[in-house]
Amino acid sequence: MIANTKLTVPESFPPFSLSRLLKTVFNPTAGERVAILIDLKDPHEIKDLVFLKDPDLTIQRHAYEVFYRGLKNGVMSKLGLRGGEMFAYKITGGSNLDLPDLAVAVDGTELSFEKAIYPNYKLILCCSTYSATAPLTAFAKKYGFRGATLHGLNQVILNSGLSVDYEEVSANAEKLRAGMTRADWVEIDFTYGGQKFTLCLNLGRQEAQKSHGLCRGGPDVANLPAGEIYYVPTSASGQFPLKFEDGTIGLMTVKEGRIVDSALLKGSQRTIHEHKRKVQSDPATGELGELGFGTQLLPFSGRDIQDEKVLGTLHVATGRSDHLGGHLTPSKFKDIKNATHDDILFAPHKTPEINVPQVRMLRDGKIEVLIENFQPAAYMVELLQ
Repeated sequence: MIANTKLTVPESFPPFSLSRLLKTVFNPTAGERVAILIDLKDPHEIKDLVFLKDPDLTIQRHAYEVFYRGLKNGVMSKLGLRGGEMFAYKITGGSNLDLPDLAVAVDGTELSFEKAIYPNYKLILCCSTYSATAPLTAFAKKYGFRGATLHGLNQVILNSGLSVDYEEVSANAEKLRAGMTRADWVEIDFTYGGQKFTLCLNLGRQEAQKSHGLCRGGPDVANLPAGEIYYVPTSASGQFPLKFEDGTIGLMTVKEGRIVDSALLKGSQRTIHEHKRKVQSDPATGELGELGFGTQLLPFSGRDIQDEKVLGTLHVATGRSDHLGGHLTPSKFKDIKNATHDDILFAPHKTPEINVPQVRMLRDGKIEVLIENFQPAAYMVELLQ
């Protein structure tokens, strides 16, 4: 519930309910077949559930204990669903890279996704290490199924982001979408080490889109937890700091919608050189393919899939954008292994060295402040009333 005064994260959430989640998100009809997908270094380790012996595979364990067993232990019968099988595929190694066609069932049977799974299931739930939203969205449109991607699943997400009322999430997302759609541009101010940088993303007065968790119509894939307003920029220019996985912070220079250069601010010069070499040798990897804003009052989970949905955070993404309505498909990358969609999240817990003092939007001839210091500004708060 959005409060009338200061917006704060609720102290508690309803207990997680798989049947409530699936009923709300999909509103499935009786007889629809459901399947669960997981990723493993060796997909054959799904046979006889061998992968459960590895304590590091927490995402896949949640997929088994919460979703697979939950479906088998009453949820399928309650919702009138059939199937409930679980399949593994080889881990892709990157966000939104195309999935291999080989799937392995719990009994060790090898199957083709395109021949045996995509055409024969109406609901597909993917609990994986790396996001599979882009490839599954493309296959959903081709084969007519609906689905949800839940990469990075952990206990915090189960207890909060997947326990909320998605009717309410959807309603709040629409309030923000309606007040942010058809914007001319968004400017983001960043500060790091006493320096200030600004990135301007041109939006061309496009209709803003929402990730709101409801997937009840035609073929589509929901990204759960949901709660996001997003655009595919028409162009971009300026500079912004980027924090790499090894802690290195680089300054990205953006021209005509793409990162064209990077300079070291802190950390490893080698990391910067490798990034620069990648965007120069395969320019599509540096294209800014998304601008997103969180819409939910949620705790930070340590996983971007939930943390980018927190109100007051924002993210830009590089690379593949076809699943968002953009033009950048895997075929436009020089190396298919580079055809990822990589979110760059700015949030106080994720990028404490980088502040975002202000985010501004030009819409209907008026500049509105959206975010200040990772807090929703008055304009966003009022939209949610």
